Amino acid sequence: MPHDVLTPTRPAITPDLLLRAYSVGIFPMSEGREDPGVFWVDPQMRGIIPLNGLHISRSLARAIRAERYQVRVNADFAGTVQGCAARDETWINDQIFDLYEQLHAAGFAHSVEVWDGDNLVGGVYGVALGAAFFGESMFSRRTNASKIALAYLVKRLRYGGFQLFDTQFVTDHLLSMGAVEIPRSEYRKRLEKALDWEADFLAQPSPVPVHEILHRRTQTS
Repeated sequence: MPHDVLTPTRPAITPDLLLRAYSVGIFPMSEGREDPGVFWVDPQMRGIIPLNGLHISRSLARAIRAERYQVRVNADFAGTVQGCAARDETWINDQIFDLYEQLHAAGFAHSVEVWDGDNLVGGVYGVALGAAFFGESMFSRRTNASKIALAYLVKRLRYGGFQLFDTQFVTDHLLSMGAVEIPRSEYRKRLEKALDWEADFLAQPSPVPVHEILHRRTQTS
């Protein structure tokens, strides 16, 4: 997928610098878990999920209604990031992990997690700034677990007054749930507008009733 890679950062970036980067539309990645370097990415085409355009398929709706899992917020942020990094190819190295841990401690980074009893089986995490939420990564150890987390996340963002849900890139997984690509110039206009608003990631009470997640959903085949 085409994107612009900017100069690798030296020295190590700080949480404040990371937040400033988000505010102008760029985000960090590394070449891999064992690579200590971090570089900035500024995609030509940006992935977003319109907050009124989430697609929940019939099969996903059935999984949500079954209530087999419990959905929690910020119960194990570190475990969620670790779950996202636990794959053969990952852009999350130690420096990036530490940065998001610090943003979480400062109240900017959050996770929506799917639990099966005492086991963390899926989740998504990202950064909230103004009324923009920057989704970083998700993982799944059970069928539909990451999709369930994403559905609950979108409902939380809507409840909290968010205006923009940035997914950075799009994947087949995200496209199936309503993600679209927009040009960098359009993304920056939406980002600037969202940063002028206030939103609250923690405004929604927990637990969230299933019927609220499925209300006004769009079915797909």
